[in-house]
Amino acid sequence: MPVEVIGDSARGDAYVLARLVVEDERIVEADAPGMARPLDGLTLLEAAAVPGEVLAADAVANALATVMTAPARRGRIAVAMSGGVDSAVALHRAGRDAVGVTLRLWLDPAGPDADRACCSPDAVIRARQACHAIGLPHVTLDLRDEFRRVVVRSFVDGYAAGLTPNPCMRCNGAFRFDALVSFAARVGATILWTGHYARIVERDGMRLVARATDPAKDQSYMLATVDPALLDRVGFPLGTTTKDAVRAEARAVGLDAARRPESQEACFLAGGDYRSFLERQGVAATPGAIVDEAGTVVGRHAGLWRFTPGQRRGLGLASAEPLHVVRSDPDSNTLVVGPRRSLGVRTVAARGRLFLALERAEAKLRYRSRPVGAAVTPVAGGFQLELDEPVDAVAPGQVAVLYDDDAVVGAGVIESATG
Repeated sequence: MPVEVIGDSARGDAYVLARLVVEDERIVEADAPGMARPLDGLTLLEAAAVPGEVLAADAVANALATVMTAPARRGRIAVAMSGGVDSAVALHRAGRDAVGVTLRLWLDPAGPDADRACCSPDAVIRARQACHAIGLPHVTLDLRDEFRRVVVRSFVDGYAAGLTPNPCMRCNGAFRFDALVSFAARVGATILWTGHYARIVERDGMRLVARATDPAKDQSYMLATVDPALLDRVGFPLGTTTKDAVRAEARAVGLDAARRPESQEACFLAGGDYRSFLERQGVAATPGAIVDEAGTVVGRHAGLWRFTPGQRRGLGLASAEPLHVVRSDPDSNTLVVGPRRSLGVRTVAARGRLFLALERAEAKLRYRSRPVGAAVTPVAGGFQLELDEPVDAVAPGQVAVLYDDDAVVGAGVIESATG
């Protein structure tokens, strides 16, 4: 039975609407001005490969996304496209039967630099143009409402509760991959590729994320919470490649993305400061006491969420030696400070999952932190770590990622960290 779908797009005063009638995965009628050729009679994937004027192609893409399906085809690869060089090279490697897909995610409209975000409207356009330039289909999945509810709301609530959450882990680990793997199945692809710098290895019959060959670009930490059950349908084609080699490959094949700068982390901030963002989201900056480790009041703070463990600047305290944030206590709304030697912790409790049974692992407690050896004890709902050496500025809300050699063998949100 024919189904009518509508898509539109606007920029400034310009507005375009596209109307498609679809039956049996084929367009039987199309009113889509501004496209390079008529869409009537094309399959949905064929229509997704037709270029057009920017707003026209955007409107058609928005219409197609609601009904996009295709029969399974062996060797077809779905490629997650960010508009940057890494995903552009992954697409080029995927061959002539690839399908590009980009997630449109919510961005703070008050952010100063939305164009650099990996999920901005401009990033979507760049990704689509990269696909169309070589005759490949591109699909946009509009997940703005769901992303704001699942990822952004969790970020805001975490800071309001006195935590230091990592929204990129939540986005990459579950939200993004669940949507992308599901999309790959919808368009008949046998596998989903992304431009992440990571590898997949097998341990005890389980596929696990592993460190990339290039340690400077390794993104295995950010992918640590991806469900291993998804990894038989996922590939990281850049995992054994350096960033310099990827840029050289992009230049060699004439990709426009070759010189594009890196996208920013915490993309929904759109280049803005997280403190200003939280204020706009209504997180109350409730003043409270700053106390030393003996409980003596030494100053006042303007809101716990403005400070993270290890922070030195912005405390406004005069002391004989530099003071750092040791921890915060949301129940009493107090900020505890002390000298640098007080920052080290040895015991960490995390809520999460061990992918394999193990007694020891290397633990990374922040994306940029150095891994340290740790004894691992499974507990209900997660695990506890006894670190071989003290680690400074461990923040509840961040993610503890466990490695055995190069393989990610566990991950969990830090709930507490003590000396």
